[in-house]
Amino acid sequence: MFLNHGSGPALYNTPSVEAEAQRSDMKISVVTISLNSQATIAGTIHSFLSQTYPHKELVVIDGASTDRTLDIVKGFQSPLIRLVSERDQGIFDAMNKGLSIYRGDAIGFLNSNDRFHDALSLAQIAAALGETDVAHGGVWMVRDHESKHLVRNWKGTPFKRGKFRLGWMPPHPTFYMRRSLAEEIGKFDVRYEIAADYDYMLRALEIHAASSTCIPGPLVDFLVGGQSSGSLRKVLKGNLECLQSRRERLGAPLIDAAFFLKPSLKMLQQHSAFGSARNFLARFLPVDDNSRTRSR
Repeated sequence: MFLNHGSGPALYNTPSVEAEAQRSDMKISVVTISLNSQATIAGTIHSFLSQTYPHKELVVIDGASTDRTLDIVKGFQSPLIRLVSERDQGIFDAMNKGLSIYRGDAIGFLNSNDRFHDALSLAQIAAALGETDVAHGGVWMVRDHESKHLVRNWKGTPFKRGKFRLGWMPPHPTFYMRRSLAEEIGKFDVRYEIAADYDYMLRALEIHAASSTCIPGPLVDFLVGGQSSGSLRKVLKGNLECLQSRRERLGAPLIDAAFFLKPSLKMLQQHSAFGSARNFLARFLPVDDNSRTRSR
């Protein structure tokens, strides 16, 4: 198996993934935040339970749902699932609760309407975390999970110091880190309503200089329509929050290059609607078609 730790093509020998993961006893905690998620959370849990990697737990942090979400989670009756349900102050406050109670050696987050791309996702993550602080990969943004109709292909690419200044970010649903790093970074900064995950990953990679591995190929299927996708107002707010994070953490100017490059890179990843724009922008911005990306 070869995992990409820097620039250059990323190769992956799939048959060796499970073999290497079998040698790991690292427990991976997957934290799922839910609120009235009865329509989707069963699929999310099924995708977790179907992972071939055995050393895992699912921590569901529920915001006091009033629909059937709690009954659905409890109905699985799995020792691998823990459920906490109480009111919170928003999604990142709930994620901070997950950071406070998970029991694993590593942690990542899976949205309550998303699913692992296939049964090997956690095995790939475990294999990567055997030799690095952070593992991340790609995301398929889909219209629905049944057809996997692809809207956007977020291709994960290896990290180098300074890439956040150029509009780069990894997909947060694929971002897994060792406990030692999570404890060093601390909590999500809830001042950011949309971009606290961006700020968290920036702190991990740019400020704390964590080692990272990019796993080629998709790890998660992201259902279009989440917290930071959707209206133009939310997109602009998210982009402004990302800029504020760079200004505070990296000393970026009032407006920096990433403010313009980040939306451009998103356009490059569009599966079909922006095909001609992709070809135009590709003349000016490098695109790595051998790896994978999530949106903001």
